[in-house]
Amino acid sequence: MPLLSEVPLDKEIETDEYRKELKELQNRLGELHNRLYRKKVPVIIAYEGWDAAGKGGNIKRIAGALDPRGYEVHPIASPEPHEKARHYLWRFWTRLPKTGHIAIFDRTWYGRVMVERLEGFCSENDWMRAYNEINEFEKELHDWGAVIIKFWVQIDKDTQLERFNERQNTPEKQWKITDEDWRNRDKWDAYETAVNEMIQKTSTSYAPWHILESVDKKYARIKALKIVVEELEKVLGERIILSQLSFQLINMFEFNDHHAKTDCKGQKVGNRSCIKYAHNAEKMR
Repeated sequence: MPLLSEVPLDKEIETDEYRKELKELQNRLGELHNRLYRKKVPVIIAYEGWDAAGKGGNIKRIAGALDPRGYEVHPIASPEPHEKARHYLWRFWTRLPKTGHIAIFDRTWYGRVMVERLEGFCSENDWMRAYNEINEFEKELHDWGAVIIKFWVQIDKDTQLERFNERQNTPEKQWKITDEDWRNRDKWDAYETAVNEMIQKTSTSYAPWHILESVDKKYARIKALKIVVEELEKVLGERIILSQLSFQLINMFEFNDHHAKTDCKGQKVGNRSCIKYAHNAEKMR
């Protein structure tokens, strides 16, 4: 994965092309949502990024394509007292999706190695240990059958300042800007160091990070939709292949069992255990 400073942020998309691709990708995502519900595939979409990078608008375009009965968006704020009394991952375990459903996290468990690290809300040993804890957490979700898609929404300091000032000077947007946002901006370099380390240590084959270049918000939205569609098509395609293989195994074993030899008592000796295995594989897909 590249360092954040190495990510080119000049990528753009024309408005007409954006509208065309948005409609096509949202329609496709809606179709895939129906299929993953029937296949009982849980999906976890995790968003992190700079303040004012465009996470909310990005989430809105993905959620707008989904069946409201099959997804939930979790905006993550500071932990409540009863959550602080437990392991920091506990409050995320309780928000995981059911099979066939989608959970979208607006901020995530990665706060442990960013804001909690830099603001001193946990010890150095705590946040250093968290990299392995998070990788194990995501590996367990992957082994359970979940699709994990992680986005870092990237902008530069000048773009953030421009958006902060717009929020500050627009009455209907002032609720989006707080004193804490300005304080965090002062720590940009420290946060960038922490984010680079986070991405390098937690981008895995089963839960890789995807960087969304969001100086042009429209470009970032289309890129996110494409990634989600591609990941869902890939996992659903794999399950179709598994289903076909299971069906072939069942047919093969039943054919062999039909032609099996008999033992001294005249009973068939064949592939009963193999047939049972294939049927179990079919049930698990």
